[in-house]
Amino acid sequence: MTSDFDARPVEILLVEDNRGDIRLTMEALKDAKVRNNLSVVEDGVEAMNFLRKEGRYAGVPTPDIILLDLNMPRKDGRQVLKEIKDDSDLKKIPVVILTTSKADEDVLRAYHLHANCYITKPVDAGQFIKVIGEIEEFWLTVVELPGE
Repeated sequence: MTSDFDARPVEILLVEDNRGDIRLTMEALKDAKVRNNLSVVEDGVEAMNFLRKEGRYAGVPTPDIILLDLNMPRKDGRQVLKEIKDDSDLKKIPVVILTTSKADEDVLRAYHLHANCYITKPVDAGQFIKVIGEIEEFWLTVVELPGE
């Protein structure tokens, strides 16, 4: 990682409407090897408000990585992914799809919309925490994330 990321925590935006998955993600990332700040929004409308720093999100940091669920109220993750990747200011942010859907059409559409990777959430809590740890290991320690 670059010195910019060594000097400050990695900013993670979790876009997830399932409270249990939010709790498990928070638990997994609190013991992460890399310092991080986890911000959580519970639907796609709030995600885009956060990313565009609108309203109550005016002062939030730009995320270094986004963990995005597909199936959410108000605006689903597919729409959010498309908006992110169509926006010249946001498209460089890596988007990890983290969802329960194993449907081939969801996987193909996510990659067609330029998702950086697609991960199906395990049902088992222990396995879910393990997957979050693997995301952290790869995306926060191996991969060079773009700076602002």
